[in-house]
Amino acid sequence: MRGPFPTGYGVPPSRRTDDLGRPIASGLNLSHEHVDKIDQSHERCVALGVSRIERPDLSPMGRSDLTVVRERNLRLHDHAAPVMEMLYEQIINTDSMVVLTDATGTILHSIGDDEFLGRAAKVALAPGANWSETAKGTNAVGTALVSETPTLVHADEHYLHANHFLTCSAAPILDPRGNILGVLDVSGEQRSYHQHTMALVKMSARMIENHWLTDDYRNVMRLHFHSRVEFIGTLMEGILAIGADGKIVGANRGALEQLGLSGAALRMHSLTTLFGTTVGALVDRFRSPLATPMPVQLNGGRQFHIHARFNWPVWTSLAEAVSAAPQATGEARADALAPADAGAKAAAPRNDRASSGLGQLRTGDAQIDSVVDKIRRVLDRDIPVLILGETGTGKELLARAIHVDSVRSKQPFVAVNCASIPDSLIEAELFGYEDGAFTGARRKGAVGKIVQANGGTLFLDEIGDMPVGLQAHLLRVLQERQVTPLGSSKSVAVDVSIICATHRNLREMIEAKQFREDLFYRLNGLAVRLPALRERSDLMALVRRILDRENPNRRLQLAADVVRLFEHYHWPGNVRQLFNVLRTASVMAASEAVITREHLSDDFLEDAQARLPAQAAASVASPVQGPGHAGSPAAARGATGAAAAPQAAIGEASRAAAPPRPGTRSLEELEIDAIRQAVDDAGGNISVAAKRLGVSRNTIYRKLRWNVPR
Repeated sequence: MRGPFPTGYGVPPSRRTDDLGRPIASGLNLSHEHVDKIDQSHERCVALGVSRIERPDLSPMGRSDLTVVRERNLRLHDHAAPVMEMLYEQIINTDSMVVLTDATGTILHSIGDDEFLGRAAKVALAPGANWSETAKGTNAVGTALVSETPTLVHADEHYLHANHFLTCSAAPILDPRGNILGVLDVSGEQRSYHQHTMALVKMSARMIENHWLTDDYRNVMRLHFHSRVEFIGTLMEGILAIGADGKIVGANRGALEQLGLSGAALRMHSLTTLFGTTVGALVDRFRSPLATPMPVQLNGGRQFHIHARFNWPVWTSLAEAVSAAPQATGEARADALAPADAGAKAAAPRNDRASSGLGQLRTGDAQIDSVVDKIRRVLDRDIPVLILGETGTGKELLARAIHVDSVRSKQPFVAVNCASIPDSLIEAELFGYEDGAFTGARRKGAVGKIVQANGGTLFLDEIGDMPVGLQAHLLRVLQERQVTPLGSSKSVAVDVSIICATHRNLREMIEAKQFREDLFYRLNGLAVRLPALRERSDLMALVRRILDRENPNRRLQLAADVVRLFEHYHWPGNVRQLFNVLRTASVMAASEAVITREHLSDDFLEDAQARLPAQAAASVASPVQGPGHAGSPAAARGATGAAAAPQAAIGEASRAAAPPRPGTRSLEELEIDAIRQAVDDAGGNISVAAKRLGVSRNTIYRKLRWNVPR
């Protein structure tokens, strides 16, 4: 034993063992760390002279003093209260309660089962009471404050005999600099102990910490990261707050755990020394709605995926300054986001919105350019936008880009997929509900998506799947700009910009009485159609952009037969499918510089080969390298804005083609000659030639490639 225990105090429960020397306290599976923590706490209580058997002072502080303490910790309460409600829903009817204390151990707020709250009040487990070790001996709250770690204290592990009926799981709440803000605790009747309670408490404390960090650094870049990309956006992710100079100014608990650093050690680092990148590079990459998490590697070899979030208007000037200055970094620069037509880029002066959300969508396709131009004309005019197009064409990306460019960009963007929510729940999801509005409803009710979007943008995806009965309710909300939650008689005023999307033909649905005509005309302020990927002329530009962003530290190319396969494939899954195919291929390619057919998934290859026309299939199977092979100019055309090189190359190919055959010429030969002449007249500029001929750039590439002498 570490020290003698005075007579009458007894041996700490964690020291009790059976005949084989195994701990038997409380019937729990105890780790050595837990045993040591309880032992050390009991020894502190002995040193403090805390009595285990004398009745402690159970009188809480006065009402006025409690009010002062609560006002001092108002921000902590505001962040914690909704999380406490969610936590309580998980333990309801288990003779338990949820407790929030400040950094001294004084209880600020508690919720729980009524019967247990009465029992807890008898030992002063109620607002106003102090549960530090000095006041209440060994207990989860007080011991967590001392150890600064999550703490379980069960049954007779409590120092005071009066508290032996309790089982308590507590976790400290830390601010982004590692200082203790308070403690979140679940206390209950010891018979209600469950091993998962501590996990719920730790997750809830982490949620409060993440909310606090986001609130603290609202106008600072926040870097979300994890070693597994699918964990980004979950409670398991690490979050770093990054200053404009690249210094790390704050971190959540997940960041410290993943990096294996203390808060003080982490603040000695910068973005460059830790992840090998810069603020400017991250602003360039992540101001686009198309941005995906970026892989990085620490000096020790550990790999992470990072995603930066920041208030775009606040960081725009910084991004422009960084983009203008040369930097020694492997990151893709701002020119990787410019239009594919180099001539147009040189001719057009850069305006304030050239690199904005909508500007990022320009990759050289005339149809996309037309959509962007139309939307710019109605931006901030309170005109609803209806986005039409097949699944996977990027309708939500366009909606987010509209929001980023609007005056509402600092306000929420709330997306609702009307097809993914059961008909029985979509009304509650949209409009919210009061406590007891329906069976299964959460205590205290819930705020609907429309109210959540107040001041910002509400995106209703797959609006064609909304139940007809709900359409009338939505129409009334849009006309009156007021929402009445289910079960409530009070209306809430809302101001939202509406963007809707669907892959359905709403006019046909109106004829079939499946969609309200009055709602259609209310939503159809400006209707724009996103073309399917097979209809776009910027396929290789999108390929280049996706490859660059998935592989920032290497320049991947497509093999010649893969280029031909991509250009002849009809892409039923559109941009979403293209992204998934390239992402998988990038991983399969490992350290190789060229993506070949061997790096593509079997199901994609089978589907692509089955759908190719005979002539195209022969072209794809041919080992002869054409303009699209890896390392050639055609493979490099795309989002970098360097389209002039492949255009000139194809112009040269057209001029080097075989001379016209004597005699009667076929219609196809006349067509090829017309295309060659147009390309020659345009000086090899495929975009200009395509506009003059009224065809897509892909059509010109395809026609000329098939007719270049081999």
